[in-house]
Amino acid sequence: MKLLLDTCSFLWAMHEPRKLSPQARKALLTPAYSVHVSVVSFWEISLKFGLGKLGLKGVTPEDYPALAVQAGWLIHPLNADLAASAGRLPRLPEHRDPFDRLLIWTAIQEGFFLVSCDGALSQYSAHGVSVIW
Repeated sequence: MKLLLDTCSFLWAMHEPRKLSPQARKALLTPAYSVHVSVVSFWEISLKFGLGKLGLKGVTPEDYPALAVQAGWLIHPLNADLAASAGRLPRLPEHRDPFDRLLIWTAIQEGFFLVSCDGALSQYSAHGVSVIW
């Protein structure tokens, strides 16, 4: 099984794993599963940190790719075809976050289970996303 962490789940896994659900923690620790962090999450962390909307203690946004690799996770690139087709994901009025939308689209198109606590993402199950929380 391939797992894709959303940005919040990635940050919690790095700094506060007790905030992850028991199911999410178990999935991240299952050796047969591959865990991926999208470059989209690194971009979101960097932007929010730069805007003062995300406080980081003892790390900088630039540290996160290496931390993900140290955790044994794979960094998932954003390819041009995926980025260009992301506008095909239906727009739901309750969910407009552009970072999440790109992660959802990535999960749908590339067969990931998305690890996320965001209950709004279940609205996309009819479009093919599978969420673990």
